[in-house]
Amino acid sequence: METSTPLIMENTSEKNTAAFTHLSTLSQYIIPFGNYIFPIIIWSGYKDKSEFANYHGKQALNFQLSLLLYTLILALIAIPIFITVVLQNIPLEAFFHNEHFVIRNFNFEGNIGLLSIGATAVFLFGVLKFVEFFLIIYATIKASNGEFYKYPLTIPFIK
Repeated sequence: METSTPLIMENTSEKNTAAFTHLSTLSQYIIPFGNYIFPIIIWSGYKDKSEFANYHGKQALNFQLSLLLYTLILALIAIPIFITVVLQNIPLEAFFHNEHFVIRNFNFEGNIGLLSIGATAVFLFGVLKFVEFFLIIYATIKASNGEFYKYPLTIPFIK
């Protein structure tokens, strides 16, 4: 009877650790790079003690690293496009007229394709961040229930 209690406590502790690892990635909204720092701290402290916590720590970190890669790719698409379009349209006139901000001498027609690609990259970034939030919550719930969860579209950087 005494041996079953520590196993249940340990199992609950493992579930809580795994769930908190996923949840700690949301610290990115308060602390820069918190989505990497806190999961690494939690994972490194428990990876040798619990296979369950080790699995979920790897999943959380791989997901965050994959999102970083996807974000960098989208930024490498969007930023040069917007800079190129603006630089091509220099003598750009911008002023206030009757309490409205007016831009003149900007050629939208000649750059609509590039602007569409840049706007699509920015939109995809927004979708990525929105989906990230809900996937983290879902992974946290799965871990707290004692289930293994693998994030979609995740590159296994840490094996």
